[in-house]
Amino acid sequence: MSWIKGLLFGIVGFVIGSGLMLLVGQRRASEPMVTVGYIFFLVAWLLGVGVWDHWARGWFGLENKPTPTFKSHGVARYFAFSTDHKVIGVQYLVTFVALLLLAGALAMVIRLQLLQPTGILDPQTYNTVMSMHGIIMIAVAVAAVIGSLGNYFVPLLIGAEDMAFPRLNALSYWLVPPVAILLVVGSLLPGGFTSGWRVYPPLAERGGISMLLFLIAFLTFGLSSIIGGLNFIVTIIRMRAPGMTWGRLPIFVWSIFCASLLSLIFTQFVATALLMELLDRVVGMAFFAPDQGGGAILYQHIFWFYSHPAVYVMIIPGFGLLMEIVAHFSRKPLFGYKYAVGALLGIVGLSGIVWAHHMFTSGMQDFLTAPFMLSTELISIPTGLVFLVTLGTIWQGKLRLTTPMLFALGFLFNFTIGGLTGIFNADAPTDLQLHNTYWIVGHFHYTIMGGEIFAFLAGIYYWFPKITGRLYSERLGKLHFGIMFVAFNLLYAPMMIAGLYGMNRHVATYPPELNGINMFISIAGFVLGSSFLVFIYNMATALRRGAVAAANPWQLRTLEWQTSSPPPEHNFSYAVRVNGHPYDYGVDDSTHVAPATGAPMPAAAPAAE
Repeated sequence: MSWIKGLLFGIVGFVIGSGLMLLVGQRRASEPMVTVGYIFFLVAWLLGVGVWDHWARGWFGLENKPTPTFKSHGVARYFAFSTDHKVIGVQYLVTFVALLLLAGALAMVIRLQLLQPTGILDPQTYNTVMSMHGIIMIAVAVAAVIGSLGNYFVPLLIGAEDMAFPRLNALSYWLVPPVAILLVVGSLLPGGFTSGWRVYPPLAERGGISMLLFLIAFLTFGLSSIIGGLNFIVTIIRMRAPGMTWGRLPIFVWSIFCASLLSLIFTQFVATALLMELLDRVVGMAFFAPDQGGGAILYQHIFWFYSHPAVYVMIIPGFGLLMEIVAHFSRKPLFGYKYAVGALLGIVGLSGIVWAHHMFTSGMQDFLTAPFMLSTELISIPTGLVFLVTLGTIWQGKLRLTTPMLFALGFLFNFTIGGLTGIFNADAPTDLQLHNTYWIVGHFHYTIMGGEIFAFLAGIYYWFPKITGRLYSERLGKLHFGIMFVAFNLLYAPMMIAGLYGMNRHVATYPPELNGINMFISIAGFVLGSSFLVFIYNMATALRRGAVAAANPWQLRTLEWQTSSPPPEHNFSYAVRVNGHPYDYGVDDSTHVAPATGAPMPAAAPAAE
């Protein structure tokens, strides 16, 4: 299997790279030795998992081996280097659901620690658990929707056979497993992670070898994001079916396009910041050492110049899923489609000028405060447009409260609270009081988990029949939503209250006076975690013995529902031509896809109900 071969190649590569460093005089287990060894490991890993067999052989005049297909490998193709965007989408989906569950388990450890004022973990171990939870959840939020649902459905939604660069698409996925390996290994080494997921200097430059692995993992993940963003942009621009104009693109495709622009443009900045930290550690440079002419604030500027746009990399695909699902299950045209597109593009345009509101407490120049307060408030305008479009679509619609619709509506509710509480963080005087408290933890989770993760689950439930060809239990899906939605709000709203009482974030203990509210928060957290047991059971039983799904079980208009469930290898068995808008429910004689040529189409959704 690709995984086993890749690991064997990677181990050999690490031995070669670290051995070369020993030959030039580096001591064993030194940071230069580990860094160079990892570079050799990564190259050898990629060659082993399939880059050599299916790509690089052609560079030397040899014949590339064919990539696995369903007919030749069946389920085994999901464990191999495949250029099929649907296989890659499933690989991303399984990987990030597993990482989501791991991060959730770490969150349970955090809440167990905070069940009592003194906790059960020492501060160092708590820092490692908190940092691991943070970086894994950030990775899930950044890449889960784009990598899994984006990879699987963007080509289908635009009528393409695959992504523009299938091999690069596979490469972007196979860069992810080494990230998980480095994080797990680093967390088990003495010292652990001391800096939190943001890896601020000087902590990130003074920790042990585990901090070095954390930095390298973060940098590798950034490379995957850049490659993926480039691929989506080219695919959406160049691979659309005849008739699929920019004005007929499903809103989810627009959201992936906008998030990919942000990934491509801004990820290089966090990569630069991480590379500067690595150079400080490995070769003795001083970019962030104040006593040698550097400055830690410089890192924060570069880091947040990426990391606030990254918030929109996380949430814009969630906006797309929200509007996509609400339009279909309201059986109405998407209200203000052009305004929705303009809002997404507006968020892209403004996202690069708001970063310093994360630094009001960092000691930056006072004259920067007012401009960044203003720019942060400005970006709420296009964000508000997304909500107006969604509410206008729901208004007087024929709502079908399916499981994906419930999760979409939960996203709408949660992100509203997240957005409103964010206004306080945009105001510098208020932020000075709230920034290092649990108010920020509650606000951030309302926006990312309450928004992005709810949207991710909505997308899984929405497209599960198309991906698997099976139907899940709607009753269990709604049970999952009910428990999760109630527990989520009982968990994170009190966190903001604890923050108002001065409870500090990133700290393993707290004053005894806050024991009662923390006990309540922890119990709600355990209930929230248990809701995912319902999700796992529902998905597992549906895969094993769920009813067979029709090609279009929801009776919808977009292209992915006009092919079999799951789709064939090249997506469509007929020539695709688009001749109408994807959301024209209730519009007489309107179709989204033209009649098939060469093969009959599945039954289309009715124009009106």
